[in-house]
Amino acid sequence: MGEKTASSKPPAAAQTRAAQLRELLARHDRLYYIEDRPEISDYDYDQLYRELADIEQRYPALQTSDSPTRRVGGAPLPAFRPVRYRRPMLSLANTYNRDELGDFCARLARLVPEGGYSFVVEPKIDGVAVSLRYEDGLLALGSSRGNGEVGDDITANLRTIRSIPLRLAVASPPAVLEVRGEVYLPRAEFAALNRARAAAGEPEFANPRNAAAGSLKLLDAREVAMRPLAAIFYGCGETSGLELLEHAQLLRYLRAAGLPTPPRYWECPDLPSLLAAVDALPSVRAEFPFETDGAVIKLNQRQLYERLGVTSKSPRWAVAYKYAPSRAATRLRGITLQVGRTGALTPVAELAPVALAGSTIERATLHNADEIARRDIRVGDLVTVEKAGDVIPAVTAVDTAARTGAEKPFVMPDHCPACGGSISRRPGEIAWRCENLHCPAQVKRWILYFAGRDAMDIENLGEALTDQLVDRGLVKDPVDLYQLTAQALAGLDRLGPKSADNLLAGIAASKRRPLSNLIFALGIRHVGLGMARVLERHFDSLDALARADRGQLEGIRDIGPVAAASMAEYFAAPRTVSLIRRLHEAGVNLRRLPGTLTADRRFAGRAFVLTGALARMPRAQAEAEIRRRGGRVTSAVSAKTDYAVAGADPGSKLQRALKLGVAVLSEDEFAAMLSGGSAPAPDSGAAPAKETPDLRRPGELPL
Repeated sequence: MGEKTASSKPPAAAQTRAAQLRELLARHDRLYYIEDRPEISDYDYDQLYRELADIEQRYPALQTSDSPTRRVGGAPLPAFRPVRYRRPMLSLANTYNRDELGDFCARLARLVPEGGYSFVVEPKIDGVAVSLRYEDGLLALGSSRGNGEVGDDITANLRTIRSIPLRLAVASPPAVLEVRGEVYLPRAEFAALNRARAAAGEPEFANPRNAAAGSLKLLDAREVAMRPLAAIFYGCGETSGLELLEHAQLLRYLRAAGLPTPPRYWECPDLPSLLAAVDALPSVRAEFPFETDGAVIKLNQRQLYERLGVTSKSPRWAVAYKYAPSRAATRLRGITLQVGRTGALTPVAELAPVALAGSTIERATLHNADEIARRDIRVGDLVTVEKAGDVIPAVTAVDTAARTGAEKPFVMPDHCPACGGSISRRPGEIAWRCENLHCPAQVKRWILYFAGRDAMDIENLGEALTDQLVDRGLVKDPVDLYQLTAQALAGLDRLGPKSADNLLAGIAASKRRPLSNLIFALGIRHVGLGMARVLERHFDSLDALARADRGQLEGIRDIGPVAAASMAEYFAAPRTVSLIRRLHEAGVNLRRLPGTLTADRRFAGRAFVLTGALARMPRAQAEAEIRRRGGRVTSAVSAKTDYAVAGADPGSKLQRALKLGVAVLSEDEFAAMLSGGSAPAPDSGAAPAKETPDLRRPGELPL
């Protein structure tokens, strides 16, 4: 914009534009850093920032103390520290009828044939799972469930809840007591909160659970204190200096210690009394201040917990019994077909909007054409929609008595709605599939699946860009991504040179993903990420896996005949042979990376962001080193980022890391960490690393 003109008075147009830019940048900072819902790309943000910087350079009088160019960033907020649980916070398996509950009791009888056990029935609280850790009776740490193994330190927020004692009300508190429960927003307070938000012009919360979850994510505890949150505790994790033989005894102890516990629970000596309690709970749940959608049944004898053990997701000594799901009646306006990445056509109900379980429902699954025919579902019908044990609403009933004669039966088309190609159904299968392997809808979903985080993790490739790549004929399958050039991308909408370079860099980086990621990315039916990792342990390359016959595959533990047959068929197909050849030619890694099978898990639960050009090792190798030690590599800096590794010319990611107080590592410091060294100290010139309290104690048995 030319040389500085410090002595001249800034023109009115420059003053107005500078004020507009400051307001815009402040708004986008808030959306990105605080609300986690950015509306513009990094490139567009940088253009606004550069325009403001140019104006202020030309007219220094327009610089203000709150200008984004004069400070590190928006209001700096401390990030939540990660907390690793010594004993995972597992979720409960669900049952939906008395027969399934009987199956649970029958399994217990087989596992504990000598009997002598009883049950406790509690209301199932629809809240947000949290943990409190008391040390010598004082509240030392409060955390969210997170992924069950690593949560967030939300101590400051939990301390604002008046029903949570800061000191246990017992004369001789245990050295350690970790209690687990739920934070919720009482029904009456939820209604009042929404009335206040509506009066203030703010969006209302969908339901009490969302309100509680959103409150606990606030980074300013003073704001949390303004929310009338409550809590209930019903279990424990780690303890030291406390032995409780029965669950009912635990509940009584927690109440005596000043912790809120379920307002009502039933001790049941046998299955008939258990069923009676399950039947009695609905009649009293209206008295509870919290929402509840079922009952929790727990074995009373805690000494049996270790013996019974847990599955990968839930304990074997407890189960949830879910009551009848929320239902709503609405009109079926139409039926459309959704084309999946494998070509499967899924009928979707287009509904008149209806409120259900805290959200507005306009679409619901109809499963398949046979189900529509069996239940005689017609366009124009009055139907019942419900959510049962899932977030996906489904049409569950049709009111045939309400028909007027104008309703129209659904007829499965003889062609794909996306490409017009023919459709077919394999013998023994329910789903109809598009036969056109180049169907745009299939290709788009396949590419997005291939580029997903658990697959090839291609940064900067989203749905809108994928639509353009396929619609313009630039990409006909995922391997075509590796042939893209800057020249080919130049004509795409809303994709500037910098964004194009970032996309190409993300595609190039994906060439060195672990073998298990590639296996998963191929989209083989019946092969998920867990099975892909099993296959990686048994085969050192994709070629070796492709040569394996069905018998070899079935001989691997955790791989059944259906998955084995699916893989054998997949790798025998000429299309797959061609695809693997092209992956070779594109330079994609098809082998197990060195060190993949290491037992080193030092980075477990840690999130890394790499920025700038790395000189000591290729970026793909750095990412692989992080992942093989249990860490995660993410594309953007956020409050949950643990480390930013900065190479040459790091760009805006480094600035954002500094804004958020994320630990910044030089390449030398990163290499030292890979070799077993520690994170940089706070006075090392980098931002201090966030501490991860490790609640595990070697040699101790979990309670």
